[in-house]
Amino acid sequence: MLSDVFTQQVHAHFRDRREDAFAVAGLGRCVDALASATDLSARLSAWVALIEWARTGQGPSTLDGEGMLQGTALRRWHMLFDFLDVSPAARGALQASLADILHESESTNLFGVAGLPGERGFLAEFSDRLVRRVLPAPADEHDLARLLYRLYRTSEQVERFARLPPGVFERIAELFVTPDHGETWRGVARDFADGFRLLSARVLSEGLSEKVRARCRPGSVAALPVFRLNSASETLVQTWQSGADLSAPAQAWRAQRSACREEMEQVAHRLERDGVSVDIVYAMEAIERCLTRMDLMLTIMETPSGAQRLGAIHDLLALLIAANHRDRSLRHLISTNLQLLQRKIVERSGQAGEHYIAWTRAEYRSIWLAAAGGGLLTVFTAAFKTSIAGFGAPPFVTGLLSGLNYALSFLLLQYFGLILATKQPAMTAAALATIMRSRRGGERLDEVVNYAVQIVRSQLAAALGNVLVVSLGAYVFSALWLLALGHPFLDPREAQHVFDTLSPVTSLTVWYAALTGAILWAASLIGGWFDNWAAYHRLPQAIADHPLGQRFGRERMVRLAGTVSRNIAGWGTNVSLGLMLGLVPVLGAFFGLPLDVRHVTLNSGTLSLATAAMGARWFGGFLLWAAAGIGTMFVLNLGVSFMLSLYTAARAFGLPRGFLWDFARHLGRQFLRRPRDFVLPPPKSQ
Repeated sequence: MLSDVFTQQVHAHFRDRREDAFAVAGLGRCVDALASATDLSARLSAWVALIEWARTGQGPSTLDGEGMLQGTALRRWHMLFDFLDVSPAARGALQASLADILHESESTNLFGVAGLPGERGFLAEFSDRLVRRVLPAPADEHDLARLLYRLYRTSEQVERFARLPPGVFERIAELFVTPDHGETWRGVARDFADGFRLLSARVLSEGLSEKVRARCRPGSVAALPVFRLNSASETLVQTWQSGADLSAPAQAWRAQRSACREEMEQVAHRLERDGVSVDIVYAMEAIERCLTRMDLMLTIMETPSGAQRLGAIHDLLALLIAANHRDRSLRHLISTNLQLLQRKIVERSGQAGEHYIAWTRAEYRSIWLAAAGGGLLTVFTAAFKTSIAGFGAPPFVTGLLSGLNYALSFLLLQYFGLILATKQPAMTAAALATIMRSRRGGERLDEVVNYAVQIVRSQLAAALGNVLVVSLGAYVFSALWLLALGHPFLDPREAQHVFDTLSPVTSLTVWYAALTGAILWAASLIGGWFDNWAAYHRLPQAIADHPLGQRFGRERMVRLAGTVSRNIAGWGTNVSLGLMLGLVPVLGAFFGLPLDVRHVTLNSGTLSLATAAMGARWFGGFLLWAAAGIGTMFVLNLGVSFMLSLYTAARAFGLPRGFLWDFARHLGRQFLRRPRDFVLPPPKSQ
C-alpha cells in the first residue's frame, strides 16, 4: 500500500533544504493521495488538492518581460518537479493516475460546449446563470468540463494559468503523457474531433436562425457561409483523423470562416441601421466565440508535436478556462450582449440631444423662449398635481393620476416644441459622448470641452427659464384664483407642508432629488429603447402599409408613419417619466422604503403656490430653507442625470475611463479661466 511511501520520500528529499515544512508535508500528502486513489472521484479530488497546494503560499506575483509568472509564484511547482526528477516511482504513479482520469472521463463537452452561452437565448441563459448562482450544480465527475469549475473559481486563478511560462506548462503536460497509454490519447483525440463538430453545428444553428438569416445577404441557404463552414469542418476533421495532409482542407475551412465573419459584420451593420435585437447580438457572440475556439483547435491539428504545439494547447486551455469562468458571470453576459443595444439607444438619444444645444445667439434665445413656455405649462401641471393629492383617493389611484398628469404635460411640451430643462441632460450627455467617440487627434479634447461648454450654457438657460417662469406663473395663478374664488389655491396647512418637505435639512430632499435625477436618466433609456424597438420591428413601414390606408387614404397613413418615426422616442420618454414620477412615491410607501421625487421645475411651481397661500407670513427661515431645497434639486436633478447618462454612453462606446478624467480636469480649468462662457450667450460672431 502506498499510503505514506511518497510522503516519507518527500521529507527525506527536502530534509537538508530550506523549504517550508508545511509545503513539504503538503506535497507528500498530495502525491500519496493521487498515487493511491482507487476510483475517479478520489483521483479528481487528489488532482484538485495538488493544484490548490501549488497555489497556496505563493508570494507576490511578479512577471517577466513577456508577461509570464516568475519567482515565488512558481516555487511550489518547481518543488514538485524537483522531487519527481529524483523519484521515477512517484512520477510513474502520478502519470498512471492522471492517465486513468483521462481514460475514465469524457472531454467532448470540454472542447465543444463548455464556456459557450446556451442555445435558448439571452433571457433563458440569464435565468439559468442566476439559478446556478443560488443552487449547487449537480455533480458529473465523468465530464472534464466540470473539473475546470472546481480548479479555477476566481479571476486570479484564471489569470495565473494563462501566465504560466512555457517551460512550466511543458513539465505539467509531461505528467499526462506515458508511452503505454496510447489508447487514452486516442480517446481524447476522438473527443477533440467531436468537440470541433459540435462547435461547427452551433455556428450552423445560430447562423440559420430566422432572425439572423433575415439580416444576411440575399441568397439560398446553401450559399450561406455558415452552411458551407459546416461541410468544410467535417472534411477537415475526417482528414485530420485519417492522418492525411491538412493543407488544403485547412485553407478551405479558413476561407469559410472569414466569409462567416464578413457575413456577421453585415448583420451587425443591419442592426446598427435598422435597430438592435438582444437575441441576435447573443447569437453573433456565440458564433464568434465558436470560431475563435475552432481557430485554436485547428492550430493544434496542424502543428507537429513539440514546444509549438504545447504552446497552442496552453492557449486553448487558457481560453477554455477563461470561458468557463465567464460562463457563470451575470455581469459578463449582460455587458457583452447589451452593449450594442446600449450604444444604439445612446446614439438615438444623442441625435435628440443635439437640438438642445445653442451655438448661436438666435438658438440661445430660442432655448429661453421654449423654456419659458415649458415653465408656463408646468404651472398648470403643478396645480393639477396639488389638486389630485387633495382628492383623498387611494394611494395607488393618486399616484397613477399624478403620473398621467405628468405624462400628459410632458407630451404637450413635446407637441408644442417646448423645453423642460431636466429632460435635457440625458440627451445632451449622449450627444457629448458621441462627439468624444468620433473625434480623434491632438485637438480632440479641446473640441469636446468646447462642446461641453455649449451644453452647460444651454442647459443653464433652459433651467433658469423653466424655474423663473413657473415660479412667477404659479404666483400669478394663485393670485387670480384668490381674486376669482376669494381664497388661495392652497390653504395655510397645505402650504406649510410644502415648505417642510422642501427643506434640504429637515427632510430627505437631497436623496429624493438625486433619485429623481436617476429617474430622468432611466426615462431617456426607455425612450431610446422604444425608438430602437420601432426601428427593429419596422413599425413606421407597417403603419404606412396597413390595410386601413384603403379607408383613410394611403397618404394619411404615410404621414402617420412619419409622425411615429419622429416622435416615438419622445413618447416613450415622456410617458415613462410621468408614470415613474407619479408611482415611485406610492411604491416607496407600499414597501416602506424612502422613495419619493423632487423635481426642480414642478416643485418651484408648488413652492410659489405655497408662498402665495401664506400671504404676509411667507417670509422667514422656512422659505429660505425651501429655496435652498430648490437649489439642491437644480444641481442634483441635472447633475445626476447628466453624469449617469455620460457614464452609460462612455461604457456603450468603449471610451477609456482615463479620457473622462482628463475631460473633467480640462473642463474645470476652462471654467476657472473663462467662467463667462458657461453662463452668458455666445458671442455675436457665432
